[in-house]
Amino acid sequence: MLLTADPKSDYLAHADAIHAAIERVLASGVYILGPEVAAFEAEFAAYQGGGYTLGVANGTEGIELALRALGVTRGDRVATVANTVTATVSAIEQIGAVPVFVEIDPVTLLMDPSALESVLAREGGAVRAVVAVHLYGHPAPMPELIACARRHGAWVVEDCAQAHGARLQGRRAGTWGDAAAFSFYPTKNLGAIGDGGAVHTGDAAVADRVRLLRQYGWRTRYVAEMPGRNSRLDELQAAILRAKLPHLDAGNARRRAIAARYDTALADLPMVRPPLGSAQVEPVFHQYVVRTPQREALRSAMQAQSILCGVLYPTPVHRQPAYANAASTSLPLSERACSEVLCLPCHPGLTDSGVDEVVAAVRSFFR
Repeated sequence: MLLTADPKSDYLAHADAIHAAIERVLASGVYILGPEVAAFEAEFAAYQGGGYTLGVANGTEGIELALRALGVTRGDRVATVANTVTATVSAIEQIGAVPVFVEIDPVTLLMDPSALESVLAREGGAVRAVVAVHLYGHPAPMPELIACARRHGAWVVEDCAQAHGARLQGRRAGTWGDAAAFSFYPTKNLGAIGDGGAVHTGDAAVADRVRLLRQYGWRTRYVAEMPGRNSRLDELQAAILRAKLPHLDAGNARRRAIAARYDTALADLPMVRPPLGSAQVEPVFHQYVVRTPQREALRSAMQAQSILCGVLYPTPVHRQPAYANAASTSLPLSERACSEVLCLPCHPGLTDSGVDEVVAAVRSFFR
């Protein structure tokens, strides 16, 4: 069986270091917001090239706390895309803010700066923040999105759940906006063995507010300076992430090699693939995505050969039952993309022979 993602293979590749990290934490007697979290925060911030990293419970709460730290509050409007996981929008609604959906570029499937400009102009200054999603490991066009947001007085938060280590113009994803949220869900490029997340920012004041917000608003224990919540990265997950962080770039390089192999082998087939990158963009292929109107038939044919393919994401958020209030929004490009995208297996544990098996199955379908 070939899997779209394989967190177990990632564990096995680093099992000795992970077991040593777990034993270290168990022996320490410190299990919440201790030295492992502090060390991981420093190491991840260094990996990002500087700034501040704050460990939180998961990526969804990372987005929420980043927005709250920037001053987004109940009733504010927040712009984002609809071809993302529901968690992106859930984080906005947890604050009591209102999501406003922006159309995507039909080629990259990322937020379209011209569409953002139209939305922000239409909203007349009501949008307080923009959540830019780096989808499938491809960085969104941050310079253009930030310029647009600044013209309209909006903050920018990066959703980096699928973009650990990606670069745009030499800068890491997560270092462009006012703050960024990372998920360490087990299938991510840098995955924990359980839930985990982080907020990264270059702004010391924003970092300080996130630090307060993630633990009840406490600076002095049991004394809240602001209404906060419990959103803490635990010591075990931080230690595991420390064990895996030094291998992130190698894992991303393997993902790019797999993507290049797919791109060459599938180039003549009637499928559409988002751009693989350029001199300006270094993606990390959290997913290798193809597009075809025959998506479901192809997916079934692959499954019949024990190859599991994912669909990220089958229904745009504004068409989901929980968000019926946004059903009147017109996003034809997002809707078409969600009806066509298919994610082929792409993870560091996938062998060249496994890639060849996927290629053979895809080619057999189109024959």
